[in-house]
Amino acid sequence: FYTNLLSQFLPVMTNKISNRFYIKEQMFLIFSTLLLLHAGAQDTSYTRPRLTNKWDEYQKQVKQDSLKKMVELKSIIPGIVYDLRYATINNFMRRLMYPAGTTVTFLRLPAANALQKIQSELINLGLGLKIYDAYRPYAVTVKFWELIRDERYVAHPKNGSGHNRGVAVDLTLIDLKTRKEINMGTGFDNFSDTAHHNFTNISQGIRENRSLLKTLMEKYGFKSYNEEWWHYSWPNAGKFEILDIEFKKLKKNL
Repeated sequence: FYTNLLSQFLPVMTNKISNRFYIKEQMFLIFSTLLLLHAGAQDTSYTRPRLTNKWDEYQKQVKQDSLKKMVELKSIIPGIVYDLRYATINNFMRRLMYPAGTTVTFLRLPAANALQKIQSELINLGLGLKIYDAYRPYAVTVKFWELIRDERYVAHPKNGSGHNRGVAVDLTLIDLKTRKEINMGTGFDNFSDTAHHNFTNISQGIRENRSLLKTLMEKYGFKSYNEEWWHYSWPNAGKFEILDIEFKKLKKNL
């Protein structure tokens, strides 16, 4: 089947060989399709973890521990830029995973405060942060799993994820003058070895760019993830509950 699928795309790609962006787009579509096909081979049975999906329960948790407060990042980080990919079709799934028009994103208080310090330091270098994703309601993780069912690419719902706990963030650096992303060697959600921190077959400039982001994120307490240069998480994620509270409810009540 895979061979037949590829044979449908390759002739078209060959005719447009001069357009490398078209080729990259088609290869991305092929890869996404193969991921969906692979899903059928994965286990579908699991027990859901304990969730916090009621606003009053979340408030009680914050009252007991103020560090569990969810913070909208733009509310405390001047100049931070959003490119919330899952609220668009510009993502590896090629579909909306968040409600269309989602314009807010959140992290727990200590992680948000750390990003604020990182942004302040970057401004002195003429750089800033761009956020691809941060808090992700648990229901969206279930949706990802139903489509992919491969732990190399999405979190298993039986565990939840750092994003569900409000302690994981996907991000990059931008040039403040041009507002363009600096070169990290791959785009967001690239599932090749090239996206790994330990991948060495990249230019010195790209290595330095990745190193700058990694050094600052780790300086202020985040942990890196080797397979994805853009993904960082706050330590001790288990102390934060898995949330399934919609963006609009968080936005309305914070």
